[in-house]
Amino acid sequence: MDALLGSLTETELALVRESDPERIASLDEDALIELHNRVRRARNKYVKAYRRRAAGRVEEAGGRGKAHAQNARRRAKAEVFETLLAAVSQQLAALAKASAEAYEAERLKAEPPPAPQPRQKPQKAKQKAKQKKVAPQRTDRRPSSPDLRKRAASTRATNARKQARKDKRS
Repeated sequence: MDALLGSLTETELALVRESDPERIASLDEDALIELHNRVRRARNKYVKAYRRRAAGRVEEAGGRGKAHAQNARRRAKAEVFETLLAAVSQQLAALAKASAEAYEAERLKAEPPPAPQPRQKPQKAKQKAKQKKVAPQRTDRRPSSPDLRKRAASTRATNARKQARKDKRS
């Protein structure tokens, strides 16, 4: 890991330093979102470069296994940025959750309590039953297009034939 960090460019190394757990703990949500975007772009860049190079070397190396070893540095860089992205994402998720909880508490505090509902007169059982009965939205469940009707009929016929064979055996 240290050897890989020594081979990173200055901008990549700066991104790694910014993603240090102590540093990201002190960032606010907006700064963390911006860092998350930068780390994600770097991760995507190295993953894409790794995949392209690996795909290009398969034929020249004579197989995926042989090409795998030749592409170790790009794969390691992609892993470093993947790890950094996971750490930043986790911190961002924690901040977002805390922020959402704070907004919810603020909203609930500002919202007036619900007014008590007036009591209604008791109704007869028949009236309640009539009120609860709701007409179905769609009474005919059969397929409407000719293709679907044909497919449904075919399925019914197939199932009927299977059942007839089973009945014949008994």
